[in-house]
Amino acid sequence: MASTPIEDYALLSDRHGSALVSRDGVVDWLSLPRFDSPAVFAGLLDPTAGHWWIRPVGQYVSKRRYLDQTMVLETTFDSADGTVTLTDAMSLGSEDDPHQMGRGAPALLARMVRCGSGRVELDLDFAPRPEYGLVTPFFTVVQGGVTARGGPVALALSGSVHLPADDQGVSTRFVLEAGQQACFALNVSDLANPPRIFSPDEIAAELDATIRAWGTWSGLHQRYQGPWHDLVSHSGRVLQALSYQPTGAIVAAPTTSLPEEPGGERNWDYRYTWIRDSAFTMDALWVAACPDEAEQFFAFMTSAATTQTRDGHLRIMYGIGGEYDLTERELPHLAGWRESRPVRVGNGAAAQHQVDVYGELLATAARFEDQLDGSDPALVRFLVLLADTAARVWREPDQGIWEIRGAPRHFVYSKLMCWVALDSAVHLAARIGASDKVAEWIGVREEIRTAIETEGWSDSMGAFTQAFGSDELDASALMMPIVGFIAADDPRMLSTIDAICEHLTDSVGLVYRYRAATGVDGLRGEEGTFILCTFWLAQALAMAGRTGRAREAFELAIGSINDVGLLAEQVDPVTGALWGNFPQAFSHIGLVNAAYAISVAEAAGS
Repeated sequence: MASTPIEDYALLSDRHGSALVSRDGVVDWLSLPRFDSPAVFAGLLDPTAGHWWIRPVGQYVSKRRYLDQTMVLETTFDSADGTVTLTDAMSLGSEDDPHQMGRGAPALLARMVRCGSGRVELDLDFAPRPEYGLVTPFFTVVQGGVTARGGPVALALSGSVHLPADDQGVSTRFVLEAGQQACFALNVSDLANPPRIFSPDEIAAELDATIRAWGTWSGLHQRYQGPWHDLVSHSGRVLQALSYQPTGAIVAAPTTSLPEEPGGERNWDYRYTWIRDSAFTMDALWVAACPDEAEQFFAFMTSAATTQTRDGHLRIMYGIGGEYDLTERELPHLAGWRESRPVRVGNGAAAQHQVDVYGELLATAARFEDQLDGSDPALVRFLVLLADTAARVWREPDQGIWEIRGAPRHFVYSKLMCWVALDSAVHLAARIGASDKVAEWIGVREEIRTAIETEGWSDSMGAFTQAFGSDELDASALMMPIVGFIAADDPRMLSTIDAICEHLTDSVGLVYRYRAATGVDGLRGEEGTFILCTFWLAQALAMAGRTGRAREAFELAIGSINDVGLLAEQVDPVTGALWGNFPQAFSHIGLVNAAYAISVAEAAGS
């Protein structure tokens, strides 16, 4: 089955839900009113599961860009008959406060097409299929557009041209001449709140307001001036677009089940927020956005995480509203992207035991110590409990950072982050009234260090490894200097970096997270190189003072960016095609943090 390449998509967001639009003007994914809502268009995962396209009839060549300092997409189609430009955006509403961007979003996907030259005939095909393609709604022509009802959603398609409807949707052709334009908008609502038809002037106003809102936010919140300025700033906007405005949670990606290997089973739902991401996100947001966004995310994480699971462990991930139940299930009616079954919603990893999360959350608390309310007894008890739990569970095997579905192991990264948990707790002790705990925490911290340095080191590989007693490499070892466990220029760390470069990269130097062929993850098949890990390599090299090699690694990683500056999770090691859920927040976080590390290292060496 033919599927549009992942790199051919661009992201739209209103900071509540998301859409993906192909370079051919096809909306193949739309989740509203939330990122994790059942998709209205899911043609991304099955051609029968819904789409909305606007494009010229016949052959054309397209090029596209985001308007300056925005996430508003502009696609220009050149055909033999003339040129048209399609502008797409999810409306951010009329909120004037840039700190609240998207708060009043009306769940509206707005599209405007203008003819720049000639006389161009265009196709419009609107075929919503709510509930991931399970529902074909009932369509009704009304003044100014078409309404559609079916399942739990109600839709209203507005248009400045006549929109005929049948039992499958809306399919029509219209002509624009030079200087003319047509406006369209899809409003999504529930059955209790009927969607509305928007006039052409209102659609144009929504587009203009959204462009202004993105521009205002970027102008006020983005001040990074180091190398790769444009990429860092754009990644900051991508992270903003992936944040859920009501809570500040950031989704790992706005899609589900885009595979780590075409035709494989490594297909997961990433429309949730991970504690693990928080520590890296904090640093990225301070560089690429501003403290307000980082503080909101921190507030969400500390609020959502202040309750442990029944077994006494910390949850590793949450729904974007703080939900705990992320039960995983399969959608057997969907064929999957390039026949990659199963398509999953929910994420079973939410129930896994992963001891690294204590370190990531306490590191985030240490990062924001000036904002911590030491008078809040619940928060103080929670942070102390995190440290005490890390001191207790660090010896336990777990599923690790990569959320393996095989047998638990003593992963080095998990032990490392328990060390980070106790190191951060010692730093915070006075602020959280836990000075009496310091000696105990330091003692366990040093136990962990000794264990990592002895059991996590392989003489035969000359490197820190994936798990205690193993000779297998894992790119997560690159985090050791980044979290402060070891100096980047320590001979053991330099040897580890060299081993990863020699044994854990593809033919061009992109980094795998581990070798799937070892069977460690309990899954069949292979996967691509992991974009985040190449950025980790660049960051570690920069911290080691190897700025030339750091730049080379960074340039390799950004070579995987698509034409509108978006990164997926993984890269096909043979073709360079993008794999995995898209766009991937972790990849953009890695870009920001690596660029900043290189800028710091180069400034120190100048």
